[in-house]
Amino acid sequence: MIGNFGNAEVFSFHATKFLNSLEGGVITTNDGVLADKIRKMINFGFTGYDCVESIGTNGKMNEFSAAMGLTNLESMGEFIVVNYEHYLHYRGRLDLLPGISVMPYDESERCNFQYLVVEVNEPLTGISRDVLVQRLHEQGIIARRYFHPGCHRMEPYRSNDPSAGLRLPVTEHLSDRLMCLPTGTSLTSADVDRVCSCIANCLLPGSAR
Repeated sequence: MIGNFGNAEVFSFHATKFLNSLEGGVITTNDGVLADKIRKMINFGFTGYDCVESIGTNGKMNEFSAAMGLTNLESMGEFIVVNYEHYLHYRGRLDLLPGISVMPYDESERCNFQYLVVEVNEPLTGISRDVLVQRLHEQGIIARRYFHPGCHRMEPYRSNDPSAGLRLPVTEHLSDRLMCLPTGTSLTSADVDRVCSCIANCLLPGSAR
């Protein structure tokens, strides 16, 4: 299971994550010595009331974030049900549109269906992914280019290896075609219908690229 790979794994609980505490995260490890070192590091190196044994920083989770995290844990089942319903709804509507493909999940695996990823095939849609995202934003729909640009296009990697994109054709291809659509408990079925209708309208003949 996740949490058991390598020497340690780091998980984000940022507000955009399925399980979030607004900010913060967790480190898992099966190494007791490493766990002890990490516990000291997140609390200034303290091992007692006024005893500092190592270098550390302030990495403790505050009480408000912890309360948010516990509330999310209690509601995980509800989140998954809603995300799955939205996923099926999106697929039922968007898979009918030329050039629009909802990335499928392997439903034989346990999944939270947190991300609704869509691939935009411009030769078939007649509109680029970037223009489609812009049009959705104009309608108040927060679609995102995920993950764009690729890390190799960002500093310091861009300067260290300007030609990296030539060796990453799949990454380049996908980063120019994928977008994420809204999902989660803040959306209703009617909201999903509106998003799908807006996308369908953007694909009508005459839409600018």
